[in-house]
Amino acid sequence: YQRRVRGALFIERALNWSLYVSVIGILLLTALTTIGGGLTAVIYTDTLQTAIMLAGASIVAGKSMVEIGGWNGLQEKYMAAVPNETYPGTECGHPRSDAFVMLRNPSTGDIPWPGFIFGQFPSSTWYWCADQMMVQRVLSAKSLSHAQGALVFAGYLKLLPLFLMVIPGMVARAMFPDTIGCATEESCMRFCGSKAGCSNVAYPHLVMTLMPTGLRGIMIAVMLAALMSDLTSIFNSASTLFTMDVWPLIRKQAKTRELLLVGRLFVVFLTVVSIVWIPLIKVLQGGQLFIYIQSVSAYLAPPIAAVYFLAITCTWINEKGAFFGLCAGTIVGIIRMITEFSYTQPRCGLEDTRPGLITIHYMYYAIIVFWTTILTTVAISYFTKRPDPEHLINTTIWTKNIVSKKESHEDIEIKENREVMEKSEEKQNDQPVHQKIYNWVCGFSALEEPEENTKDIIKSVYQSKRMKYITRINSLMIISCGVTLYILFSCGKDL
Repeated sequence: YQRRVRGALFIERALNWSLYVSVIGILLLTALTTIGGGLTAVIYTDTLQTAIMLAGASIVAGKSMVEIGGWNGLQEKYMAAVPNETYPGTECGHPRSDAFVMLRNPSTGDIPWPGFIFGQFPSSTWYWCADQMMVQRVLSAKSLSHAQGALVFAGYLKLLPLFLMVIPGMVARAMFPDTIGCATEESCMRFCGSKAGCSNVAYPHLVMTLMPTGLRGIMIAVMLAALMSDLTSIFNSASTLFTMDVWPLIRKQAKTRELLLVGRLFVVFLTVVSIVWIPLIKVLQGGQLFIYIQSVSAYLAPPIAAVYFLAITCTWINEKGAFFGLCAGTIVGIIRMITEFSYTQPRCGLEDTRPGLITIHYMYYAIIVFWTTILTTVAISYFTKRPDPEHLINTTIWTKNIVSKKESHEDIEIKENREVMEKSEEKQNDQPVHQKIYNWVCGFSALEEPEENTKDIIKSVYQSKRMKYITRINSLMIISCGVTLYILFSCGKDL
C-alpha cells in the first residue's frame, strides 16, 4: 500500500489531481490489467517495466547529484537545511546529526541498529522467502537454476534503492528545506496538505522541479510502470491464495470456471478495500508512509518468518506447534497494531503521552513477536507427537538429500490437484460479442492448457555443480556488498 499511495502522490503533484482520484484511478487500471491477464501477463510486464524504471530513476539520481554539487555538496547542504518556520526552543526541522549513518544509536536513533539487525530480519525473511508474491514467481520458473538465478539478480537490484531513491530523497530535503523539510503543521499544510510533514512528496517534487518537460513525462511513465508492476503482482498473488486456499473450504465442489470467476471478483473486492483504507493510512504514523508500512510488517510478518525458519531447520516441529505459534505471535502483534491505530502520534515538540506499549520501537517489538512465536512453537511441538520421518524427506536442510525408501527419484509421480480443464463445445467465432467479452474477463477462454511432461518437471529440480557454484558465489557477493555499504556508512560513528 505504501507504493500505491506514493504513486498516487506523484500523479497528484504532476497532474494536480486529488489524492483520492489518483489512488482510485491507479487501482481501477491495475484491477483491469489483473482481471484481464494473469501471472504470465504480470511477469512479462514486470520484465519490460524494470528497464524503464532503472533508466528513469538513474536519470533523476544523476541529475540531482549534479545539482547539489556531488556527495560533498549533499553532506554540507543537507546538514544546513533548516526551514525558516519552526517551533522555538525545539529541534523540529533540524536534520538529524546521524542522517548519514545507517546503523544508529540503540536508544536515541530513529532506526536503532540492534532493532534493525535483529528486528528487521523477520520482516525481510517473510518478504523474500515466504511472501506469496515472491514464492509465486519462483515456482513459475522453468527450473531450479532459473529460480535461483532470478533471486540473485533481484538481490543485485536490491542494492540500487540506496542510490536511486534514498540519496535523491535526501537531495530533495537539502534543496527544499522550507517545503520538503517543513517543521510546523501550518507550513506543511500549505505545501502538501499534511500536518505531519511533506517527506512523502520529496521524490515527486524533485522530479517536477529538476526534470525538463520531456523527462517529466518519462518519469510519470516510470512511476506508472512501477505501480502497475507491483500492484498487479499483489492482486494476482492475493487472488490466487483466496481462490485456491480459502474458497475450496467454502465450496468443496467448486469447478474450474467458478474458481476463475471468484479470483477475478476477489480482485474487485481488494480494489474496494484499498480505496476505503485511504483515510485510515493518512492518520497513521503521522502520515509517514515508510514508517507505516515498516511498522505493520514488524507486527504481522515475524510469526510467519519464525515458523518458516523452524520448519526448514528443525525436524521435530509439528503442525500443532506451528499453528499455535502463529496464533500467539499474531495476537501479540495485533495487540500492538490496534493500540497504535487508536492513538495519533503527537507533533514534533510535544510530549508523547501514549501508552508505554506504543513507545517501544516497532523494530524492537518485532523481536518480541518473533521470539514469542518461536518459543510457543517449540514448546507445543516438544510436548506433542513428532512428524513422521517419511514426511520430512526433502523438506528441511537436514533431510533435503534423503531418498524415500518407497520411491526412487526416477519413479516420483507428480500429482496435480487441478481438475481436468473443460473445453467449450461452441467455437469462438459462433459466440456473440458479449459472450466473448465475458469469457475473456473471466478467463474461460484460456481453460485448456497443454499437459506438462512429468519427466521434464522432475528434471527441472536438479542443477549442475557449475550452476550451484555460480548462484552461491553471487549470493555471497551480494551479502558482501550489503555488509560493505553498512560499514562504509556507519564506521567510525557513534553507535
